[in-house]
Parts: sequence; C-alpha cells; structure tokens
Amino acid sequence: MIGILIVTHGALGASLIACATHFFGSAPEQVMTLSVGSQDAPRDLISDALRMIAALDTGSGVLVLSDMYGATPSNLVAELLQPGQVEAVAGLNLPMLVRALTYRERSLAEVVDKALSGGREGVVSFNSEHCERYM
Repeated sequence: MIGILIVTHGALGASLIACATHFFGSAPEQVMTLSVGSQDAPRDLISDALRMIAALDTGSGVLVLSDMYGATPSNLVAELLQPGQVEAVAGLNLPMLVRALTYRERSLAEVVDKALSGGREGVVSFNSEHCERYM
C-alpha cells in the first residue's frame, strides 16, 4: 500500500483527513500530516518529514501531497523527492485525496496519476444548467 504524507499550511491537512474519514467511514491507514505554521522554518521540518516518510513506506513508496505549489509546504516537499519512491503532487483538494486513498494499492506512478485526475475533475464551475439537473 502506498503511504501518504500530507504537508499543508496550518491544520488544512488534518481537516482533509477528517473529511476523508467521514467519507470512507473510518480513518485511513498509513497517512500522516505535517502542519507548516507561519513561524516554522522549513529546514527544521525536513527531518520530521523524513521520519514520517520512513514510517509510512512499507516498500511500495510514499505520495506526498501539498496544498499550494510554490508556497512553503511545497518548497519543503521538493527536498523530499526520491524518484520512484517518494513522489509529490501540489494543489491538494478533497477529491484528490479521496482518489489517492481509493487507488493506493496500485503502483506509485498510478496513484500519482489518479491523484492528479481526481484533483482536476473535482474542480468545476457551477452554472444554472448544472444546478437544474440536480434539483
């Protein structure tokens, strides 16, 4: 099973895990969150992240999800990458997380692809025609 590390601003990661727990009916296994606060120095958090990755990796690899590309959490994540073993995706949203959790028995490359497609497909523009269909 692919381990998942969520690196986000503040408590966003923990909140997304709480939502996923509600969605699936139980807390997902092999998932950890690393919260980056406004006073945290990213360099100080790298050792914590590496320990989490080691704990999450059972041999299939780890997917690291970060909330916003170019921000402090994703800059920290860039230091953790190990091609084929530790991969990362930025732009985390709930559909992305649910998709990654659903397909994590597959290869790391497949889980990355599923996370990306889930994140993209979960962002839609509502219009009156769309709303009428569901009312």
